[in-house]
Amino acid sequence: MPYARLYISKHFRSLCPYLQCRHYLRDPSTPNCYPTHPHRHSQSSNLIAMNPEGTIVFTTVGRPHYGFDIFSLKLPSNLHISVTKCTPAERCLTDGISINFNGQFVDEDETLVYISERTGSSRIYLNRLGITKPEQLASIPGSLFHDRPVIKNGRLYFVSAHEQPDEPFKSWSAVYSTGLYENKIVRLTPQGTVDYSPAISQTGRFIAVASYGSRPWSGEFHDLQTDIIVFKESDPTKRTVVCEHGGWPTWSGDSTIYFHRQADDGWWSIFRLDLQENFESSGITNAPLRVTPPGVHSFTPAALRDGNRIAVATRRHEKNFRHIEIYDLESKKFYPVTESLNPNFHHYNPFVSPESGFLGYHRFRGESTPGESTIPHLDPVMSPIKELRMLRLNGSFPSFSSNGDLIAFNHDFEANSGVKIVKSDGSKRWTVLEGRTAFYNSWSPTENNVIYTSIGPIFQSPKSTVQIARITFDLSNLYDREQLTADVKILTKEDTGNNAFPTCSPDGKFLVFRSGRSGHKNLYIIDSVNGEFNGGIRQLTEGPWIDTMPSWSPDGKLIAFSSNRHNPDNVEAFSIYVIRPDGSDLRRVHVAGRAGSDDVDRERINHVCFSADSEWLLFTANLGGVTAEPVSWPNQFQPYGDLHVVKLDGSGLRRLTWNGYENGTPTWHSGGELDMGRLCLGNKVGDALRGQFDEPLWISCDI
Repeated sequence: MPYARLYISKHFRSLCPYLQCRHYLRDPSTPNCYPTHPHRHSQSSNLIAMNPEGTIVFTTVGRPHYGFDIFSLKLPSNLHISVTKCTPAERCLTDGISINFNGQFVDEDETLVYISERTGSSRIYLNRLGITKPEQLASIPGSLFHDRPVIKNGRLYFVSAHEQPDEPFKSWSAVYSTGLYENKIVRLTPQGTVDYSPAISQTGRFIAVASYGSRPWSGEFHDLQTDIIVFKESDPTKRTVVCEHGGWPTWSGDSTIYFHRQADDGWWSIFRLDLQENFESSGITNAPLRVTPPGVHSFTPAALRDGNRIAVATRRHEKNFRHIEIYDLESKKFYPVTESLNPNFHHYNPFVSPESGFLGYHRFRGESTPGESTIPHLDPVMSPIKELRMLRLNGSFPSFSSNGDLIAFNHDFEANSGVKIVKSDGSKRWTVLEGRTAFYNSWSPTENNVIYTSIGPIFQSPKSTVQIARITFDLSNLYDREQLTADVKILTKEDTGNNAFPTCSPDGKFLVFRSGRSGHKNLYIIDSVNGEFNGGIRQLTEGPWIDTMPSWSPDGKLIAFSSNRHNPDNVEAFSIYVIRPDGSDLRRVHVAGRAGSDDVDRERINHVCFSADSEWLLFTANLGGVTAEPVSWPNQFQPYGDLHVVKLDGSGLRRLTWNGYENGTPTWHSGGELDMGRLCLGNKVGDALRGQFDEPLWISCDI
């Protein structure tokens, strides 16, 4: 079966401003290989000629709903004066295209440096007062992740994640600097070290970072347990740990740092650290002082110039939204800023201008702010591999029809539960099944009007009732309707417990799925038409562990799946296994290292699927650690989840996504050309953008 190559003619590009703005052509200099393991050196020379090809559609938790723009307020000198009395009360500084976030003021004219994803990856932009078009600043061409930009004394400082570490399970994030209009970019973070959240002191003399150091990532992400480290740009190798356990530093002058961390009582709080004059040579630092009280979560601080006030994001008991407040260190009082302006929006990551005349933050733009107001069904994302195209879906568990024209998916698991299909160019969507919770879809490779899915509660116990369903529907006269007529046939018996994650054999005759009917979650095979009622059932795997999320190879020879059978007591660690449909030749695909190594048993790999030639595996995994401080983002269940591909023999590992999100549930079409031109519709076709996303569910105010 030939691979897919997306075709965009030169003539078509010239007619399509959307693709010019949000191009998803691969940046050719992007690195995408992990260090080659010693037993894989023989494979490395062939990687260039063996690039995977086609179109990958995947999910990113929450991201389609963000609609972030950056806003500013003029700060009154007297905190007792409400900011709502200032005119104008709030001003949008960005243009409503894609998402814009993590800004910093350059001056008192509200010149703004920030991150935007308008090109399909996060890049650095500069907005100047009176100039409507943002200026893309010089950044690292091969990087698909930039974050936390700061401009000081004509230099730009930022985080990038383009250099792979020397081992798996370590973040790629490091701090870099460059002159504003220079081509020379300097890495300030030592090789093998992980740094987040740079902050520059008032004079520019010192740089503070939240550093994970060179130690292996523990797997924790609620509180990263980073340290506050200070160094000079002139000698970034001379680093001083000024405080253990702290994140998101901000300077007051050149000698005081504020930062956040989760205190021993469970509340996220802001701490103050005063540096001694000779802290670099003496190595002696003062103990940090907690400045915000328990009873309210306070994070992502920004110090005002007077040294007596800090802007913070807060979460309060019986409040559903994150808001910006100013904390006065002398009166020890909080002064609300955004709650009276936008009580039902989350507000993130405050920052202040150099003279503290303005306060900035990002939030969902809302209906009253100009800009994109629609969530596209499919959104282009920049790919690190030239031959691969990547599209983010507004939904989960996508599956291509055999000819690639349509994609089945689950819109969500609550208000819009069921199964829907969308044109692969994003131009139109239909409902196939509604009003029933469904998840994980497999389009029949031989019947274009048949989709298999799981009906019942998602991610429940082995004995919970979840059934495999065959959905047959009418594809005629598609453009005359939005609701398709469908017939649902249940293929598993009601009393057999949790049956889920069906995938169809390439000849369309059988389904492999995960079932908990034995008390353990193992794999079974049934007839794709009659199910286990008349066609019988055969157990493929057996044991007191979890075998799940199977994928049948297009050549029919193998079934790949995720399993913790190598350590059944650990329900957090899964690896890839393959087995023949007759139950023979079971083996593990070692991705993170050699068999028996410590690294390989830390793999958390799920959502495995095959390329068209059955030679590559696509999956989501924890191999790249955490890319940004998760407490500064909306909820991500697994913010370390990034997409990867690997050869069936475990060689040629490539990373496909870099961001602070959870990316998963991918599908891979590589069976022929797809016409992606209608993606030019961009923000005109899709759901209304309403900012419906959650705060981190692991931040509790019930302490």
